[in-house]
Amino acid sequence: MTATLRPYLNAVRATLQAALCLENFSSQVVERHNKPEVEVRSSKELLLQPVVISRNDKEKVLIEGSINSVRVSIAVKQADEIEKILCHKFMRFMMMRAENFFILRRKPVEGYDISFLITNFHTEQMYKHKLVDFVIHFMEEIDKEISEMKLSVNARARIVAEEFLKNVSTKFITLWMAGKKHFLFELRIKLYE
Repeated sequence: MTATLRPYLNAVRATLQAALCLENFSSQVVERHNKPEVEVRSSKELLLQPVVISRNDKEKVLIEGSINSVRVSIAVKQADEIEKILCHKFMRFMMMRAENFFILRRKPVEGYDISFLITNFHTEQMYKHKLVDFVIHFMEEIDKEISEMKLSVNARARIVAEEFLKNVSTKFITLWMAGKKHFLFELRIKLYE
């Protein structure tokens, strides 16, 4: 872990640990309904102030808390177009399998790449510190994964370009040699005339 990443992740960890003090709370509007207040937003008094923890302008975390749920939205660093495409494809791949991750939302909050929704039911069934560890581990590994994919794409592109240029150069040399032979043949005919 780099020196600049550690304080960022420590701040996210501390904020998540504070925000995960969740309890079962039924809806004040509809009887016998228990929906995540951070999603429904029916009662302002049940919502906490959203917290944005930013490493830079492109890499940030939004933590929105309420009495019975927390939504964590992550914006991943994307330096160039290749990283944007890889990040989009990777996040889409994960969100299509959201049911396997339990806390992963199918659609991220606007302006962010991926979102997690942790409800009081999740904190009752799973350890809070393990949920926090999962989010932190995800944030650590996502940069590594995208960097590895970018290296793989660049290596593959280099191999493809080399093969393409080999084929093009072979054909060019063949055509050039054929043209040269044709030129020499015409030169011989002119010499004998």
